[in-house]
Amino acid sequence: MRNATLRQLRVFESAARHLSLTRAAEELHLTPPAVSIQVKQLEGHAGAALFERGGRRLKLTQEGEEVLLHAREILGHIRGAEEAIAELDSLARGLLDIAVINAGDHFFPWIVAAFRRLHPGIRVRLTVQNRDELLSRLAAHTTDLAVISQPPSEAGYTATAFAPHPHVIAAAPSHPLAGKRRIPLSRVAGEPILTREPGSSTRLAMEQAFAEAGIVPRIEMEIAANETIKQAAAAGLGVGFLSAHALRQELALGSLVILDVEGFPVMRQWYVVHRQDRRLPRIAQAFERFVIEHGERLIGPDAVKPRRKGRAR
Repeated sequence: MRNATLRQLRVFESAARHLSLTRAAEELHLTPPAVSIQVKQLEGHAGAALFERGGRRLKLTQEGEEVLLHAREILGHIRGAEEAIAELDSLARGLLDIAVINAGDHFFPWIVAAFRRLHPGIRVRLTVQNRDELLSRLAAHTTDLAVISQPPSEAGYTATAFAPHPHVIAAAPSHPLAGKRRIPLSRVAGEPILTREPGSSTRLAMEQAFAEAGIVPRIEMEIAANETIKQAAAAGLGVGFLSAHALRQELALGSLVILDVEGFPVMRQWYVVHRQDRRLPRIAQAFERFVIEHGERLIGPDAVKPRRKGRAR
């Protein structure tokens, strides 16, 4: 491994995190053949295969797991050195590397904008992914902070709640349940339900809500984007379990309504999360404090009340 390069380690770490050469290429703005060449060169330096190649997904070999552990440690030290140099100019400039789950992309840019007004010289790299993907980025030290709705159950993370996060069931205004009062959750469970993919915070919140009621929902579609779920619900394909934060525009336009379901909205919390073994740059520390102190106010209230018949506009 004496002749391995940082570029090879970065490419390998991305491929190992995604278990896909194609997704690593997309993240690093390379072509899949270029990623494959870098991985093969690193395998040559290691004198061992780092991946088992079968089908479209990769699997790390035992040697690959060991190399990944050390690669992340090396890349973490390199990034720490870069950040230490950048911090010599205090908070006047530097890079704020943050991430948020999909349900938060409707409000999180407003929090970032408010912070940048205090520190106009900084640069921001904002990643939007599902919960599992963001936790992988934190574990790999490829992002400093993440905002999620379900705190990690694993050890090694610090998670601080900063705002409530309501979840609701939305449907087209023409849906038979629209305008009904105190709908039993068992009645909703019989409807075609549109939901996020496994691994997302919204899906976890939905599964918990139905499990606590002892009800098995009828999942019609698993969709990896809130926007598509909203469009599918508006088109009458089913009812969507969604973050209330994601519905502001649709409620204002009248393309969706919130159903009056017993026990709803389901309330969770927004958390700002970082790894305990990660030395946060000063700019990330300042942003974390800002989110905890001002995040709830900047998110603002959400219209989570169901629309009654005769009150629609």
